[in-house]
Amino acid sequence: MNDMASPTAQVRYETPAPHVARIVMARPEAHNAQGLQMTYELNEAFNRAAHDDDIKVVILAAEGRNFSAGHDLSGDGKKTWRDFPIVGTWAGFDASGAEARYGREMEIYLEMCERWRNLSKPTIAAVQGKCIAGGLMLAWVCDLIVCSDDATFKDPVIDFGICGVEFFNHPWELGIRKAKEMLFTADEVTAQEAAQHGMVNRVVPRAELEATVLAMAQKIATKPAFALKATKQAVNHVQDVQGRRNAQMHVFSLHHLLHTHNELVYGMPMDPNGLPETVREKVFARIARAKAEKAAKGE
Repeated sequence: MNDMASPTAQVRYETPAPHVARIVMARPEAHNAQGLQMTYELNEAFNRAAHDDDIKVVILAAEGRNFSAGHDLSGDGKKTWRDFPIVGTWAGFDASGAEARYGREMEIYLEMCERWRNLSKPTIAAVQGKCIAGGLMLAWVCDLIVCSDDATFKDPVIDFGICGVEFFNHPWELGIRKAKEMLFTADEVTAQEAAQHGMVNRVVPRAELEATVLAMAQKIATKPAFALKATKQAVNHVQDVQGRRNAQMHVFSLHHLLHTHNELVYGMPMDPNGLPETVREKVFARIARAKAEKAAKGE
């Protein structure tokens, strides 16, 4: 893993005020798309803040025009999740098929998000521009969300034949009907709509986002540390006894059922009809070749 101070690091760790840590996704050229390196650097940064007794509040921010374009689908330079210091218990180094994919996504998506959601200190997401798919997961794990007035939120993975991102918090963030609309249509939710449905705490002009979030963090940091921890645990527990965690595990299973369905139908874990045209054409050409080969063999 890269040191967060190295030139190749994708995450910065800052202390902009007493008792406040700011974790910054620093990959603006890729709109802060999250590959494996960024995921594990984020985890390291959250752990650093959690283990520092002087830190009472954590800000999650992003450099550049957009908060996050979601999970990076361009690849990880031939690295896999096994090339990083695994932090979960689902690692199966010799696994294959559905077991391998399930274990991978438990490690780097679902359980990583659960770990960050349950960080013992209050967290605030500062969201600007586009927050797409995996970007939602990063914002949603935070206790508070402040966004710029030009922010938009979107989960388009239904276009890829999947029933939503792995950390399936849509109904708790937006309510049942708005969550269904967001998922069924894959349309953007504006900052103003997000505030109306209770998904974000405040909407501010982009130029005021950083200062607003820092001021909020500084105010929270004046409170007793143990009381902050206990209050966060209390509210999170209320949400969990309402069934959030059980519901997420059910949806995670459906998510992987759809991955497997797409593998059987298209030979890849997502429906290629939702991919860019050039990629889609290559996939369908490969499928056609495979069918022709089977027909030639009389299968």
